[in-house]
Amino acid sequence: MSNKIIYNPHVSVDCVVFGFDGEKLKVLLIERNIAENNELYNDKKLPGSIILADEDLDAAASRVLTELTGLKNIYLSQFRSFGGPDRTKNPRDILWLENTMQLKIGRIVTVAYVALIKINRKIQVKNDNTQANWYNLNEVTAMNLAFDHGEIIKKGLAHIRHNLDIEPHLLFELLPRKFTISQLRSLYDTVHQTNSDVRNFQKKVAQMPYVIALDEVEERVPHRAARLYKFKKNP
Repeated sequence: MSNKIIYNPHVSVDCVVFGFDGEKLKVLLIERNIAENNELYNDKKLPGSIILADEDLDAAASRVLTELTGLKNIYLSQFRSFGGPDRTKNPRDILWLENTMQLKIGRIVTVAYVALIKINRKIQVKNDNTQANWYNLNEVTAMNLAFDHGEIIKKGLAHIRHNLDIEPHLLFELLPRKFTISQLRSLYDTVHQTNSDVRNFQKKVAQMPYVIALDEVEERVPHRAARLYKFKKNP
């Protein structure tokens, strides 16, 4: 009986992994190294892979994140598929994928997911030839990414903005377990591309029953220590 892994060469999953460092929203990207004409070409891509022939899409997205980052039990949301005939117009992308997977690749549709994680979680890449790094969102928009991953990131951010209006608790998936109101406001403004008034935002937070004030303040900070808060799902 053969144990050979069989892939579906026409469907992939890609994950837009967002993190927040306390000041800026970041995206996790995989470094891609390509040998071309006796030279090494480097660019970046989203964590992703073609799916297994008998694999559920959600299971594929979880597998990809675990294999490429070591992350488990994180928020994942499928938000859109990308299948335009020009998404693989760069022959370098197809050649890289074919060499990596040892498969003939034609037109390929990708199903995109958004993942939200606390950025202090350690990224553990299992493959010695793969490197994952965080990049500021504004840096990423100017990068020449693989396939149509720049467009996927833009749509992923729009998806998060929409979902946060419906499920505001998702914001806390990006914050540390204990956070300041300043960190919460900074994240809110970054995601929504706004500039909230400090006092008005504090009033808004006061009306959130799931944001609980702690009898603790920041430690080892070069400024006046701010009060810490936590998110409680069922206050």
